[in-house]
Amino acid sequence: MERLINIDNGGTLTDICVWDGENFSFTKTLTTPFDLSQCLFDGMAKASKEIFGEEDLPGLLHSTRHIRYSTTQGTNALVERKGPRIGILTDSPTLAGELRNSGAAAELFEDLVGTRVAVINAEQDVEELAQEIVKHVNRLTTDGAARLVIAMADRNKEKAVKGVLLRKFPRHLLGSVPMLFSWEFTPDTVQARRVWSGIINSFLHPTMERFLYSTEHRLRDHKVKNPLLIYRNDGASSRVAKSVALKTYSSGPRGGLEGTKALSEAYGLAHVLMIDVGGTTTDVGSVKNSTISTDRRGSIQGVPVSFEMSNVHSSGVGGSSVIAVRDGVITVGPESVGAAPGPACFGFGGKQATITDVNLLLGVLDPDTYLDGGFSLDAERSRAVITEVIAEPLGITLNDALIRMEAAYFERMSQSFAADVEDADATTVAAFGGAGPMSACGAARIAGVRRVLVPKMAAVFSAFGIGFSDIAQTYEANVAGMGAQDFGATKAMLLARAARDMFQEGHEIDDCRLEWNVVLEDAEGQLVSELPYLASDPQPGTSEHNTMLTLTARYELPHASIRRAESVAKTAAVAASTRKVRSAVDKVDEVQVFDLDSQTAGASASGPAIVEGPYFTARVPHGWVFDVTVSGDLMLTDSLQK
Repeated sequence: MERLINIDNGGTLTDICVWDGENFSFTKTLTTPFDLSQCLFDGMAKASKEIFGEEDLPGLLHSTRHIRYSTTQGTNALVERKGPRIGILTDSPTLAGELRNSGAAAELFEDLVGTRVAVINAEQDVEELAQEIVKHVNRLTTDGAARLVIAMADRNKEKAVKGVLLRKFPRHLLGSVPMLFSWEFTPDTVQARRVWSGIINSFLHPTMERFLYSTEHRLRDHKVKNPLLIYRNDGASSRVAKSVALKTYSSGPRGGLEGTKALSEAYGLAHVLMIDVGGTTTDVGSVKNSTISTDRRGSIQGVPVSFEMSNVHSSGVGGSSVIAVRDGVITVGPESVGAAPGPACFGFGGKQATITDVNLLLGVLDPDTYLDGGFSLDAERSRAVITEVIAEPLGITLNDALIRMEAAYFERMSQSFAADVEDADATTVAAFGGAGPMSACGAARIAGVRRVLVPKMAAVFSAFGIGFSDIAQTYEANVAGMGAQDFGATKAMLLARAARDMFQEGHEIDDCRLEWNVVLEDAEGQLVSELPYLASDPQPGTSEHNTMLTLTARYELPHASIRRAESVAKTAAVAASTRKVRSAVDKVDEVQVFDLDSQTAGASASGPAIVEGPYFTARVPHGWVFDVTVSGDLMLTDSLQK
């Protein structure tokens, strides 16, 4: 079969995972923040060398069916507030107050919108309304609004305002100031949720648009015919022109959750906590009984949105998080050195300490095998920085500083997921990302969790999880109070939209799986029920609730699978070498180092030990036992906790 390429672009490293229907090839490359398309193509070029034995990017691209891409670009843009100024035109005098109804919302509103809000009287006749709209739009753009969100309280009034805007500001005049109409963007009747969705989408759109269309142009230069697919935070993929910018927010963690769900099913685990530890953040999500925890109407940075979001929360602790001394206390994050300059040991001029520097000096990391030997670490730079910024300010030795820094890091990581542990005995921590396996056992023990699962593909696991996505689009309409004729027309309209969009994705609607649902929401817009709707079902009954008819059209792509857990006889794992690893200020252990790829199913050993997998290093502390599963994953159990 043709290959499928999955790419997860992070703040420090970009992961590439290629599946040919049977086998996976994967690699990592440093993220290039100055041009994200560069690391994308650098990574695919590295992957082609892994596959063909020599670099052959055209050969890889022309044997690939689809490239599915997830990026932190939108997430980072919102965190850093790098985007256009937004203006709001509304007929609701209370809207600004509704959008500022919490501390987080007020702060975000101030940064994205500020005072650029214009309130009109939509009850005027057409000419008076037109004059007022022109006056306010001119003021908003003069005040710096680069994009406008049109947010009327009533759908029909918004249509009337749209007519005036298009007549008074034709595309050739207002083309440089795009407009988003809130009711067209989502039929959500909760005004604050609907408008926040429009604000965030308008803010993210230009950043994503420039980068993604640039990437598509580079692919065309390589004569690639199949469109680039964007992986979304609802677990599906779509081409760039059919993707909503807001749905790219936190899409990488959704890939990790899809992979975690596959682990949950394969190993029969009741509750799996995902900790995806990257360079800058640890993303935490939950899978219970093989179901990903999601909200039909989610939130972004503390504000409500109208779209489904996974229940993922991020904590500012990662492999590149800055470890510093503040008021005599060692702190971890949330600041990060990213990929540039990166940890001091990268040799790019970094002057701040990170856990990567600590693990190098403790002996956990081998300076010559980092990133599978593709990147050499400089221990002297780490030693100099930690001495300067930690040991000397505290008046302690370098070795004491290393042990205290590691303990602070374990504690900080434990805090990122401890509140999600409902029953420690029934919880498994699935640790992945480049930095997850190094610290997961230390953090899990503090949180009282006895079992840690490190997938064989931990270093690129979110990219692997993207492989469970299909090409899909979702639509919804409020059908509350509709008669049979209007309901039939609305259903036909949704189906027609799906047929058009899926055709533009390259697939006939008859080749897609259609999923209809009826969703009831109460007067405040909170979910009451969500049930499948079949063609043979009667029309949903009218009620005082909002009744949403939803349609998802899904074209299924091939998916990989994780081999189900099987009982195998235990054998002693075979060590490849030994390494000196410091476990206390005055103690250095000679620990065995195991190559994960060389172990057979059932291989087992006790800590302290080091397990080196593809592009990751797992630390097995004293008291922990690891077992290699039939899929080549690491299942670690804490024998000291009862």
